[in-house]
Amino acid sequence: MCGIVGVLGRHEAAPLLVEALKRLEYRGYDSAGIATVDDGKLDRRRAVGKLVNLSDLLVHDPLPGKSGIGHTRWATHGAPNVANAHPHRAGPVAVVHNGIIENFRELRAELAAAGLPFETETDTETIALLVQHMLGKGMSPRDAAAAAIARLEGAFALALLFDGEDDLMIVARRGSPLAIGYGDGEVYVGSDAMALAPMTNMITYLEEGDWACLSRRSVEIRDQAGHLVDRPIQTVSIDLTQVEKGGHRHFMAKEIAEQPTVLGDALAHYLRDDTISLPEPGLDFSEFDRIVMVACGTANYACVVAKYWFERLSGLSVEVDIASEFRYREPPIPPRTLALFVSQSGETADTLAALRYCEGKAARIVSVVNVTESSIARESDLVLPIRAGAEIGVASTKAFTCQLTVLFLLALKGAHDRGRLDGEEMDAYLSALRHMPGLMNSALARSGDIGRVAKAVAEARDVLFLGRGAMFPLAMEGALKLKEISYIHAEGYASGELKHGPIALVDKSVPVIVMAPSDHLFDKTVSNMQEVMARGGKVLLITDTKGAKLAGDGCWKTLTLPEVEPMLAPILYALPAQLLAYHAAVAKGTDVDQPRNLAKSVTVE
Repeated sequence: MCGIVGVLGRHEAAPLLVEALKRLEYRGYDSAGIATVDDGKLDRRRAVGKLVNLSDLLVHDPLPGKSGIGHTRWATHGAPNVANAHPHRAGPVAVVHNGIIENFRELRAELAAAGLPFETETDTETIALLVQHMLGKGMSPRDAAAAAIARLEGAFALALLFDGEDDLMIVARRGSPLAIGYGDGEVYVGSDAMALAPMTNMITYLEEGDWACLSRRSVEIRDQAGHLVDRPIQTVSIDLTQVEKGGHRHFMAKEIAEQPTVLGDALAHYLRDDTISLPEPGLDFSEFDRIVMVACGTANYACVVAKYWFERLSGLSVEVDIASEFRYREPPIPPRTLALFVSQSGETADTLAALRYCEGKAARIVSVVNVTESSIARESDLVLPIRAGAEIGVASTKAFTCQLTVLFLLALKGAHDRGRLDGEEMDAYLSALRHMPGLMNSALARSGDIGRVAKAVAEARDVLFLGRGAMFPLAMEGALKLKEISYIHAEGYASGELKHGPIALVDKSVPVIVMAPSDHLFDKTVSNMQEVMARGGKVLLITDTKGAKLAGDGCWKTLTLPEVEPMLAPILYALPAQLLAYHAAVAKGTDVDQPRNLAKSVTVE
C-alpha cells in the first residue's frame, strides 16, 4: 500500500526522500510527492506515475530544505492525479497518509461549515484541513496535531510538516505501520525499516495508537491516551543486496531463483538434530482440538494446502478462512482452538483484525510471517518467521514456498505431538524436505522450456488450472499468479469439479493446465484430462517422468519435474506455476514487478 518517509536531517532532504521512496516501490503506487521546509518556508512537488517522473520534476524545479516528508500513493479516495497526490497541504500544514479515514465525510462537512475549502476528492486532505482549523484557533502545531489525530477514525499512519518549523515533525499510527529511525543529529520516519536502511539501523516501531513529536534532538512518544511512553530502539539488519535485482531483469525473476536458498535457510532455522525446534514458548498440538487458519490472497492458498497436511498427518480438524470474511462472520472460537495467521508483511489489515477478534477466545495465537517486527507478529503468542528475506515483487513467490515449508513443519510436529507419526516416518519426511532445495534447482532449470510454452499461453484470453488433493489450492495459486501479472483471466478448480461447470468453457482456445504429480490420485486426473481432450481442449500437463508416461499421448504440452514425496509436491510445483506466469507476463510486456491496481502490502480494507 502507500509508502511514507520523513527526514529531519543535516543534508538536503529531497534526494534522501526520493531514494527512500524507491525502496518502498514494492508496496505499489500510482503517484508520488515530497514536501520540505526550507528557511521556514513549506513547499511541495508531486507527480503521477513512476518515481522517475517526480525525479525529473525535481531536476527542473528543485525543492530545497533539510526537513521533509515523502509519499507514494495507491489511490483509494479519488483518481490517481496530481491534485490527489500526497503530500496534501492546507495553509501552513502538509501531510502524508497511509490508510483510510472512515469519518472523513463527517469531518469534511464540519470543516466546510467552518468555511474551509476543499480542493481534492481525498480523505487525506481532511487531515490537513482539520489541523489547519485547530491552528486557526490559536493552538500550537503540536497541540493542533494532537487534537486533530484524536478526531480521526479508521486505520492510518501519517506524518505532518509545518510552515515555519524547520525542526518539527508530528507522526502517528493506528492500524498502519510506522517506524522512527535514529541517526547522528538526525531523525527519520518510514513505513518500514527497509525505507530507512541506508540511513540508519536503529529503529523504533510505534505501537497501535501512538503519536510522536520529533525534532533532531529528541523523540517524544505518547500513547493513544496521551501518556508519555518509552518504545524500545531495535537494531535491525537488512541486507541491501536483497532490494537490488542482482542481474535479473525483474525482482520476481530474482525471487523465484532465490527459492532453493531461502527454503534451505528456513529449514536450517527450524531443524535441530533431526527434530523440529520452535521458538519459545513453543507449541504442543495435543492441547488443541481444532485449528483455525486465516489469511488473504496467496497466503490463504498456503493455508488451504496446509489444511490437507494437518488433517491427514495430525488428525486435527482445520478451518481455513479468508480474513476479510472471517472478521465479519464472527465465528465461534472454542477454547481449545489454535488460531494460526499467515501474512508475508505481517501488516495485512484484514488478517490483523481477524487476529484481534481471536484474542481472548483462542487457546493460542500463532503467526507465520516474513517480518518479525510487524503488527501481527507483535500481537501473537508465538511468531514463526518464514525466513524468505525481502520480497519486492508484488506477486508473492519465495514467501509462498517458505510459508508452505513452515506450515508443513508444523503439520509434522502436530502429528508427532498427537502420536500419529513414528520416528522412522518423521525422518523420511524431514529427509524429503532437505532434498527440496536440490529439486527446486532442477525445476528452475526448466525455465527455458516453460518460457516457450508461456508464449503460447500468453495469447489466450482464458486459462483453466486443475489439480486434485493438495494440488487443488496450488491450481488456484497458479491461476492467481497468471491473473496478477499477465492480466489473463484464469481460474483454478478441483479436477473433480470439471464436469460441474468449467468444462463448458473448454475449446481449442482455452489452455487447461493440469498440475498432477504421479500420486494416488493421478489416474483420476488422467480421466479428467481425457474429457478435456475429447472436446478439443489443449492440455498442458505438469507432472513427473512417471506421470508423463502414464498419461500417454494427447497432451498439447508436457512439462516434467523431478519425482518428489507426494505430500511435498505443492512446494515444488509452485515453481513452474510462478515461471509460467512470469514468462507469460514478459511475453505480453506487462509490468511484472508492479502490476496495475495491485499493492504488495494491503494495509487498509
